[in-house]
Amino acid sequence: MTRVKNATGVFLIGTSIAFLMVAGSAVAASESHYADILIPFSAEPVSSQNIYYFLGQSGVPDKQNEGFTSNAGFVVTNKGVIVFDALGTPSLGAAMLREIRKITDLPVTHIIVSHYHADHIYGLQAFKDLTDAEVIAQESTSRYINSPDAAVRLKQRQQALAPWVDEETRVVPPDLTFKDEIFLESGSYRFSIYHAGPAHAPGDSMMMIEPAGVLFSGDIIQNGRVPFLNSPQVDTGKWMQAIEKVKKLKPVVLIPGHGRASQQAMDALNFTYGYLGFVRDEMKNAVNNWIPFEDAYRLTDWSRYELLPAFEASNKANAYRVYLEMEQTALGGE
Repeated sequence: MTRVKNATGVFLIGTSIAFLMVAGSAVAASESHYADILIPFSAEPVSSQNIYYFLGQSGVPDKQNEGFTSNAGFVVTNKGVIVFDALGTPSLGAAMLREIRKITDLPVTHIIVSHYHADHIYGLQAFKDLTDAEVIAQESTSRYINSPDAAVRLKQRQQALAPWVDEETRVVPPDLTFKDEIFLESGSYRFSIYHAGPAHAPGDSMMMIEPAGVLFSGDIIQNGRVPFLNSPQVDTGKWMQAIEKVKKLKPVVLIPGHGRASQQAMDALNFTYGYLGFVRDEMKNAVNNWIPFEDAYRLTDWSRYELLPAFEASNKANAYRVYLEMEQTALGGE
């Protein structure tokens, strides 16, 4: 049986948790319900300890990449499968499950969600339709699920990612939430799930796997890709603090929310940390010297980042969002 331990130290035994947020059984469905994916898709091993991940294509979700832009992964224990994130369409979620079944017949028992952004959660629908897995996420995710933003984003993706996101696609809420941390034990593995936000999103969470020393960081770390900062939810100062927390965990292997897994974990950590620090320093200097944003952006040397994926799509909006953040700080706001 799988054991779950919450922050209060109470063990919850078994694969069925008694106090679920959302009651109800899985919806009867078959994999044929979901549109076929055409892009290459396979699970890559990241260690010799039955840990795998799916490497998303860097860039903005569109019909060419079929919404496969983020990473997800899973761990096979001798009691079941623990999944981290579910990708950006129900079709991708179903494809994840097919890949898992190629490796093991053991059931998927839990899905840990790093944060409720569309590219990480729409695949939950397939897992809920096709398995009895329980979804675990940080408690602030309820704010997104119940906000107008969730409906707006779903409508946008129904247009941008049809047929893989369609009128039947839904946002699946978590079955169990936690505040600061939660722990799972399955077989010989211990899973430590920590709230590291608000940073990229209010519910930012990461999962450390012991004894393997593998960390799924979610979008707190984005390797070799310009991170997305243009959201009112983003707090770049707290984001940098979250990365400091990750450094203290000293992972052997780091699997970021976007970009390739790294056995040089500190390099991946330092990339995201360095980008955040650079944008903050440049925009803070501009604000302090009363330089208008357009001039500040034009005068900044972006050469170290301009060839990276998502630079054209995200960098200027990122800089403007941070410029406003620095203005608010300068005016005494929080």
